[in-house]
Amino acid sequence: MKNLLSSGFVILLLLSACSKKETPGFAADQEVKIHYDTTAVDSFSTGATSVDIVRQIKMSSQKYQDSIKQAEKLKKEEDKLKAELEKENKKKLEEEKKKADAEKKQPTSDASPAAGSKTP
Repeated sequence: MKNLLSSGFVILLLLSACSKKETPGFAADQEVKIHYDTTAVDSFSTGATSVDIVRQIKMSSQKYQDSIKQAEKLKKEEDKLKAELEKENKKKLEEEKKKADAEKKQPTSDASPAAGSKTP
């Protein structure tokens, strides 16, 4: 009788251990396939970025680079114009100084011969 009980217990144990186990929840019977339009940094990490957003970032960065280049060109042109204006202003100032010096020399040279002719 003891052998019969122990053998019955072993058989029940084997049947329960070898039986097909079902996992609880809805995911056991259904296999869900989801199509993602993202590019993940790592397969299970956060920070996945949409493909459209990546394309927009690349386009905006290209536009940004183009605008920077255009701004640099405009700045160079402005600097050139300023340099030319400064050169022209310097030339005008030098010409005015020469004219002023020439005018100062002319009256003094005219006055001295006239004063010298009156004395003899």
